Amino acid sequence: MAKGKGKGARLSQGSAGGMAGQLQKLQQDMMATQEALGDEVVEVTAGGGAITIVMTGHQRVQSLTIDPEAVDPDDVEMLQDLIVAAVNESIEKSQGLAAERMGGLTAGLGIPGPL
Repeated sequence: MAKGKGKGARLSQGSAGGMAGQLQKLQQDMMATQEALGDEVVEVTAGGGAITIVMTGHQRVQSLTIDPEAVDPDDVEMLQDLIVAAVNESIEKSQGLAAERMGGLTAGLGIPGPL
């Protein structure tokens, strides 16, 4: 009877070892995906193209372009609002890109998403 218990214990350890290996691979894949996001970009325009922002998957602004027609010294507040809107939208888009890439890795794990 002791042999039967020993076999079961080995199977459990084997399953645990396999799970640990799967988790390690998942962690490596997640790190690689996170790193790759730095090379991906999203582009957002606001104000009918008056403002264009290019942002990486790491939420770093690569470029900000302002159409000279959008620069009205008498209405700086409008330009500020357009910039804020474009930055916020590019952050949301970049976060969506990250969630999409990372979600593909964690889809089968039953990990809950954002509330």
